[in-house]
Amino acid sequence: MALPKYKKSRANTHSRRAQWKAQTSQLATIRTPEGENVTVPQHLAAAVRKGLIKP
Repeated sequence: MALPKYKKSRANTHSRRAQWKAQTSQLATIRTPEGENVTVPQHLAAAVRKGLIKP
């Protein structure tokens, strides 16, 4: 990992961190093995579809 050569000012650090925004996960509507339609995050869709986890 790269190390900074100089100390960053507090103002620069705070302004950099203020630009970060959390993003909502994409939702997918899928059918469970029981036959019901549920809306789950996209990264869990395959597991719910196979019945490995309950929504």
